[in-house]
Amino acid sequence: MKRVISTSEAPEAIGAYSQATSSGDLLFTAGQIPLTPDGELLDSESVAVQTRQCLENVKGILESEGLSTQHVLKTTIYLDSIEDFEEMNDAYAEYFTDNPPARSAFEVGSLPKGVALEIEAVATTE
Repeated sequence: MKRVISTSEAPEAIGAYSQATSSGDLLFTAGQIPLTPDGELLDSESVAVQTRQCLENVKGILESEGLSTQHVLKTTIYLDSIEDFEEMNDAYAEYFTDNPPARSAFEVGSLPKGVALEIEAVATTE
């Protein structure tokens, strides 16, 4: 059965979607952009800062469910420019130091609100 997850530890959904949903032992986050829980868009910040904010949002969703980044099985990263991969990867590595999840990262045409990247995650609730 699907359960909708909503927390003040991540930005409110700005469209017809949920911050996250879960079913069984899986949790799926919506794509997180560098928007703070207070609504500040960090689109003019460096890719590293934007990456950290996206992952802080993911982390906030996970923590609201009693989980951590160690529960993440897979992430998908959408980049406005693949040239930003190395900077993103360095910041990303700060959040997944041991046993990192599977990951896909690729360049897309454009992202919501003109941000440099968007990150979504799938985690286990076990």
